[in-house]
Amino acid sequence: MEKYKIGEENVNYRIDKLIPILNKDITRAMAQKLLEDGKILVDEKKVKSSYKVKLNDEVSIEIPEAKETEIIEEDIPLDVLYEDEYIIAVNKPKGMVVHPANGNYTGTLVNALLYRCKNSLSGIGGEIRPGIVHRLDKDTSGVIIVAKCDKAHLNLSEQIKNHEVKKTYIALVRGTVQNDEATIDMPIARSKKDRKKMDIDKNGKKAITHFKVLKRFDGYTLLKVNIETGRTHQIRVHLMRVGYPIVGDTVYSNGKNPFNVTGQMLHAKIIEFKHPITGENMKIEAPLPKYFEDIIEKLENKKGISQG
Repeated sequence: MEKYKIGEENVNYRIDKLIPILNKDITRAMAQKLLEDGKILVDEKKVKSSYKVKLNDEVSIEIPEAKETEIIEEDIPLDVLYEDEYIIAVNKPKGMVVHPANGNYTGTLVNALLYRCKNSLSGIGGEIRPGIVHRLDKDTSGVIIVAKCDKAHLNLSEQIKNHEVKKTYIALVRGTVQNDEATIDMPIARSKKDRKKMDIDKNGKKAITHFKVLKRFDGYTLLKVNIETGRTHQIRVHLMRVGYPIVGDTVYSNGKNPFNVTGQMLHAKIIEFKHPITGENMKIEAPLPKYFEDIIEKLENKKGISQG
C-alpha cells in the first residue's frame, strides 16, 4: 500500500492524471482501472477518475499482485522478430494456439513464452494468458505482440482499443475478386445456429475490413487485408460473406482446395504501433510461411494468371 499527502503543487489535479505523476509505473489507463476497482482511495473513500484532489488529501494506492499462473513452461522454439525489456514480437506458426483453453493446455504460445521470458511477462492479462494483448486464430500465422510488463500491456491495450494499431494480413481466397480494392462494413456476432462460429448480424458489433488485390490467378486471388476492428474471425467471416472464402478454411467454407493445406491461408504480415514505453513508431514484419510462398509460385506458373 502506497500513501501520498497532497501538497499545494498538486491541488486541483484530476486524480487519474495525478497518479502517474506520483507513481511512474502506473499509466493513466491503469489508474482509471484501479480507481474503478476501489484500489485507489482518497481519505479512505472511493472516488471517480474525474475527482480533483484537495490540499492535504491522503491518496492510498493498492497495486494488486499478479496472480500466480499454473501454466507450465515448455521449451518450444519461437521465431522472435523483435524483443526488448518491455515487449516481444513473435512469428506464430499455423497450428499453434495462442493461450491455454479447454482442450489446449500445453503447446501454446503462452507455454513457450513462459519458458523464454520466465517472470518478465505482464501479469494483468489474468493467469490464463499472461502478456497477451491481442490474439490470432490457431490456424492464422504471423506476427503477434506480447507485453513483458504491466505498463506496456496497458498502453498496447489502449492503442488497440483506440484503433491506433495497424494490422496488415495476406490472404489467398477462392474466386477472382473483381474490385481492385473494397471495404466490407458488416456487424459480427456469435452465430445463432452454431455457437462455435461467428456470423453477420445486424445486432452484432461493428466490424470493418479493407482489402486490396495483390494478384489475380486462375480461380484464386491474393489479397492484402487491413482491419479497423478486431472481431473474432472477422476477416474469415467477411470474405466468406462476400463470396471469397479463404483457401483451407474448414469453418467458413467447404475447405476444399487442390493444395491440400489444413487451416486457412491467412497470415498476419505486418503490425504497426507506437512502442508502449519509448513512443517510437514500430513496424514489425513476419515473412510468409514457405508453404504459402510455394502455393503462390504454383499459381503463378499456371496459365491464365493476370496481375492485379
